[in-house]
Amino acid sequence: MGDFEIKDLPKRTQSFWKIAGPGAVLVGLSIGAGEIIIWPSIVAEYGASMVWAAMIGIFLQLWVNLEIGRWTIATGETAFTGFSRIWLGFGPLFLFLAILANLAPGWARASGLALKALIVGPTGYGSDTFWTVITFLIASIILFGPNAIYKSVERSVEALILIVTIGLISMTFAIGSSDVWYNLGKGMVNIGYRDPGISVKVLFSALVFAGAGGIYNLFYSFYLRDKNIGMGARIPKMINPLRGKGEAIPSKGFLFKENSKNLRRFAEWWNYIKKDQIIFFWALNSFTITLFIFGALAVLHPRGIIPAPGTLIWDEALVLGEVWGNPGKIIFLIVGFATLFGTQLVILDGVSRTLADIIFMNVKKARCREVGWWYMIFCGSWMVVGCLLTFIMEKIGVSDLGFIFNAAYVGGFTMAIYVPLILYINLKYLPKSIKPGFTATTMMIIASLVYIGFAISSFIWEITTRI
Repeated sequence: MGDFEIKDLPKRTQSFWKIAGPGAVLVGLSIGAGEIIIWPSIVAEYGASMVWAAMIGIFLQLWVNLEIGRWTIATGETAFTGFSRIWLGFGPLFLFLAILANLAPGWARASGLALKALIVGPTGYGSDTFWTVITFLIASIILFGPNAIYKSVERSVEALILIVTIGLISMTFAIGSSDVWYNLGKGMVNIGYRDPGISVKVLFSALVFAGAGGIYNLFYSFYLRDKNIGMGARIPKMINPLRGKGEAIPSKGFLFKENSKNLRRFAEWWNYIKKDQIIFFWALNSFTITLFIFGALAVLHPRGIIPAPGTLIWDEALVLGEVWGNPGKIIFLIVGFATLFGTQLVILDGVSRTLADIIFMNVKKARCREVGWWYMIFCGSWMVVGCLLTFIMEKIGVSDLGFIFNAAYVGGFTMAIYVPLILYINLKYLPKSIKPGFTATTMMIIASLVYIGFAISSFIWEITTRI
């Protein structure tokens, strides 16, 4: 990696709400990961006694995202490029981890099943593969229809979040009771408790996917750059290669001189990052996951309904239909599809960006093509492979839920690696006046210890259960 080029930090000229968006995209990813699949499944079986792990998971990721944002607004680089400054081998490592966690299309299949349940019912026309193909086609139109890929993703995800939030609030008013809220509150403060029936692996996966989780938090760098936030404004947007030719993206980022003008501008951008993460990622994420957990605690757990893989949304919608009437069932099915499709869309976009960015930055010959071209190749290939894998999974009777838990599990080990790396690059490379302070450093150390500790415990669990 070459040295940073010295440039002034671009000035922030717009209000927060005019440039809000990157944090909302992360929320769109989060609500379909742990919020509607993993945590409702756990609560349906074990009750609310371990909900504390969801709240801690989101809070820890808030600090991780802040430090990812600090790096990108200060340098314009993605976190992956920052890691390559430490060791070029981190590029191939994260390439491998991204593929390992996401190759099997767990969310695409879950999204397809939700769409099928909404339109024709779970036993209606079409195989899992057929409906997965439908969701991939919808995603293709969103990603490769407009000229600017990020803007299309952001607007689509914001619309889906609005649908989900309104639907969840309506559901809560319809089925709410003080007893359910009391049990939920007890679970939030029951810190450290693990039900004897749940494995360390499952609890670790749940903690990781409360929030974005895994490699997905690192997508924040891409969305800040495409939104022209901080030094990201000096990096050209990734353009849809089917619609036009984009500007060449530099292979290294920038740093600014520590003078009063640049430090004042950094403070303005840093204020934006804090608002973006606190309002969207932490507050909205905590709100929506609480409502999803509330729904499972109110309608599934009291009846002893432990949903079969792939039927959680349909099972909960059926019970809601009994309590709330047919409109309630339909609303929850809409919420379920909007949630899962939003996650499918952002994962498809973010992982393709990750693979394209790592290849583009680490392989010199790859720069003969635009990064958008590599994005198109990875994204298109992944959709084709995803449809084929769904067909194979369906034929041999493998559910989507196992692959979603696998993504969370691998994501936990990934976080054990990159969370301390984020703190390291910010302390090593950034100007002294904008390095993480005492509180940020302490919280990142705590987050690192939590993820590393869980990773070691999971590794020990894997060995002991096989002896």
